[in-house]
Amino acid sequence: MAEVATKQRKTSIHNKEGRVMKNKPKWLRVKLPTGKEYREVREIVDNYKLHTICESGNCPNMGECWGAGTATFMILGNVCTRSCGFCNVATGKPETVDPFEPVRVAKSVKLMGVKHCVLTSVDRDDLKDGGSEIWAETVRAVRRLSPGTTLETLIPDFRGEWDNLQRVVEVAPEIVSHNLETVRRLTKQVRIQAKYDRSLEVLFRLKKGGMTTKSGIM
Repeated sequence: MAEVATKQRKTSIHNKEGRVMKNKPKWLRVKLPTGKEYREVREIVDNYKLHTICESGNCPNMGECWGAGTATFMILGNVCTRSCGFCNVATGKPETVDPFEPVRVAKSVKLMGVKHCVLTSVDRDDLKDGGSEIWAETVRAVRRLSPGTTLETLIPDFRGEWDNLQRVVEVAPEIVSHNLETVRRLTKQVRIQAKYDRSLEVLFRLKKGGMTTKSGIM
């Protein structure tokens, strides 16, 4: 019995009421980021004043991804004009668009030797172009400096302003993603400022424009 009790103390803790609480499973624990690759990505992100969805979204897998030398760049700032229920990115009034951001992203992609670059952005409903001009210029900048790198762009719906969407189609990333995130019934709760049918229209127009499309449900 003494042996069993000792083993139990090692594998469990007690709450204030004295009840036994099991430790969290190992797969649920987030490892502290370490390693040469992580430090290199950290240095590039900091030096070039870039944003990543990994940091802004408080992703628990950041240490693992950065430790493998990969990161998803987030353009158009660090503050979103929307407040989707599933996202940890800050909501508020964004800062002025930085016209030099595309070049900084492109230089970072080249330094990291990225073969497949994944880009995403905050929603910029405050801008007439929805941020589409920066989107297009970022794709062009990456291609100028890293012509062998393929591009995957996870884009917003641009509020259904199809001229803005067309700017992305014209630069033709290898993959264009737009996430539905949830079913029609829950869209108003989960994606407060979005519309389910508008997102379907985005995907339809991308496909019609010859894009390889991708979507996801959370």
